[in-house]
Amino acid sequence: MTATAADCLRTGTRAWHDTLETTGFATALLAGTLPLDRYVGQLAAHRMVLRSLEAELSRTAEPAVAGLWAAEDLRKVPLIELDLRHFAATGVEPERWPAAEAAAFVRDIRRTAVVDPSSLLGQLYVLEGSTLGALHLRRRLTRAYDLGASDGTAYYGCGDRARWSRFTTRLNEALADPAAQTRALVAAERAYHHTARITTALSIGLAATTGAA
Repeated sequence: MTATAADCLRTGTRAWHDTLETTGFATALLAGTLPLDRYVGQLAAHRMVLRSLEAELSRTAEPAVAGLWAAEDLRKVPLIELDLRHFAATGVEPERWPAAEAAAFVRDIRRTAVVDPSSLLGQLYVLEGSTLGALHLRRRLTRAYDLGASDGTAYYGCGDRARWSRFTTRLNEALADPAAQTRALVAAERAYHHTARITTALSIGLAATTGAA
């Protein structure tokens, strides 16, 4: 039986996924000790990346990509901007956020859109998957930062299994060709590399911070 695109991407990026879950940022987030400005910093970095990716997905003429992206329900920029507006209104701004690392990711996305637009779906796979199963994180975030049910957690709150199932069904249809799957996997691995750089930058100094908590 031929592997689907989702199977190929999941298997090929498993090591990256597991590594990201052991970073200081992820550990502190799960423990409820992540400083709020680091959480907001991640949102700011992801907004920069998602703005670029969603723009490229919207303008591509590649039929498979355009067909997958036609559905409005995959857009995340409005959700992340809603969260950032909430924190800005309460006076919370990130003291540091990985702008350089996010900018490197943006350059990669723009280059991919020119060289091989179908591989944008490998990068989308990584960012879509970043909120999969995140509903339990949303509960942790609301407790850690004393947030209301919908305050500052719209981005993480969108990652349910039904959304992921719809996405992977479309992805498998768009990347049915094994060669396209292989190229998308390479792009996904680069996306994980950039995500790791963003997360590493947000992890600086957290050992002492979380140890004192």
